[in-house]
Amino acid sequence: MAGPSYRYSFDNGDPIAARRHRILAEIGDPVTVARLEALGDLRGRRCLELGAGAGSVAAWLAGRGAEVLATDLDVRHLRADRGYTVLRHDLTAEPVPESPWDLIHARLLLLHLPGREEILRRLASALAPGGALLVEEWASGYRGLVLAAPDPESAALVDRYQDVLVERLLPGNGHDPYWAGRVHGAMVEAGLTGVDTEIRAGSWAGGTAGALLHAVNLVQLREGFLAAGFSAAELDRLSALCADPRLVVRGHLLYSTLGRARRDAG
Repeated sequence: MAGPSYRYSFDNGDPIAARRHRILAEIGDPVTVARLEALGDLRGRRCLELGAGAGSVAAWLAGRGAEVLATDLDVRHLRADRGYTVLRHDLTAEPVPESPWDLIHARLLLLHLPGREEILRRLASALAPGGALLVEEWASGYRGLVLAAPDPESAALVDRYQDVLVERLLPGNGHDPYWAGRVHGAMVEAGLTGVDTEIRAGSWAGGTAGALLHAVNLVQLREGFLAAGFSAAELDRLSALCADPRLVVRGHLLYSTLGRARRDAG
């Protein structure tokens, strides 16, 4: 298989990637599971889990009796003993696998990919009649991240980190921090029905999963932050703040958007 036609900001091959997957599961799984539970009995349903990471959602679906295919560009963190099938797959360059699907789920995936609107249309077309597409994305580009900080200098440093992350580093790799707000309209345009978006966010104190995710960002994108003008001492200070409960940041807005294929489709 040829390499991807884009650069992903958070390489699964990094030693710290496993920690990122654990943190993302802790933050996102409660929302995702609540949305999936509302779909009813999943036994025997064909489910496609895209960008599956370490497989927490794929394992949850398999545990409910679904027939699950978990895909990722780098599948090293997906276990073969958790009830799902694993496929290495590049969604930007290859067809949607083995359609039609009763459920397709993608979390924090399309916002990183080029051609995301066209990919969403392909996913919608890969649904079985009445099938569901659940796309969950963070809208991370909004300012005002800091809710409380040990001192004004720390607050300013965190705000500067956020500005560089979402205005320079992530967009430089093709990430769109505002895509989440366009998913609902894209699903409607793709012909899905009953499209519904739930938007959730909370506060993340230093030492909790959300704040520690920022510390992981600092590790994986360290060279980019240095090139953007941060000193090594400033990055060390940011890492320490991520573990300091006196720092409280606003969590990214999670847009969880669900749409269904028409039952008379096909």
